[in-house]
Amino acid sequence: MKHLILVLCLIAGAASAQIYTWTDESGQVHFSDVPDLAYDTEAVTVEINGYQNVTHSDTDAATPPGRVVMYATSWCPYCRKARNYFRDNGIPFTEYDIEKNARARREYDALGARGVPVILVGKNRMNGFSAAGFEKLYR
Repeated sequence: MKHLILVLCLIAGAASAQIYTWTDESGQVHFSDVPDLAYDTEAVTVEINGYQNVTHSDTDAATPPGRVVMYATSWCPYCRKARNYFRDNGIPFTEYDIEKNARARREYDALGARGVPVILVGKNRMNGFSAAGFEKLYR
């Protein structure tokens, strides 16, 4: 678990940098943005839900047709982009802040979500946000 936390911290600090991992002679796993040439180092591939990395899928947690639901946080820049896009284009939406609303967090967890925003339109789900990706779901 502490390795996962370390990886997440490294990702937060250097989302665009390459991350490397290796195991030392005592079995301790290390992560860094610089490979250690003394060990067999592997590059770690990390995908972050965001504006450039949007995924779509079907969901069992369907919303009524045409209804937009977004699970978000107040600080997420991609949530802000989605919020602004919806408002600028007159798209009605319901937003649930997963950090401030316990019920929203339970629903988000039930979706198996791992990043924000998560946007539901009917039976379609979008992880991350891009205007073009959203238009495919909405129109």
